[in-house]
Amino acid sequence: MMARSLLRSNVMPDHLNASSLLDLARRAQARAPGPCACTKTPLEGWQSQPLSLDETQLREIGTLMPEDDPEPTFAEYLPGKINYWSAQAPIAPHYFPYNRCGVWECSSCGRLYLRYVEGGGYFVDRRIRALQWTLIEDVAP
Repeated sequence: MMARSLLRSNVMPDHLNASSLLDLARRAQARAPGPCACTKTPLEGWQSQPLSLDETQLREIGTLMPEDDPEPTFAEYLPGKINYWSAQAPIAPHYFPYNRCGVWECSSCGRLYLRYVEGGGYFVDRRIRALQWTLIEDVAP
């Protein structure tokens, strides 16, 4: 059975601020509180997008990319000794990499994911992280 979508399918992805992201994440978690069978790879922290995740199940429902900023900051918000890859790293929409993310919904389980493309000199890495409302922090740069 397909999960009911949080947003109408004919709506283009909207810019989400921290407050709207938090609301969306809370509603999604209330609808899909149990474990996910959509991928075998845990996605609590940033991961390269696993091949086991069927990308056709994902639909972009929003973006954290600032509407009026063509080149958002690369500064990270990692308080204490938390690192980028940690499952406990805060989700801070004003900071990298969140300020370059799309918010994607799985049509199978209803969970939400953050996705962006990490680019380097000779590579491109599509990264994904499960959206957990308890980690969202609205801190200004």
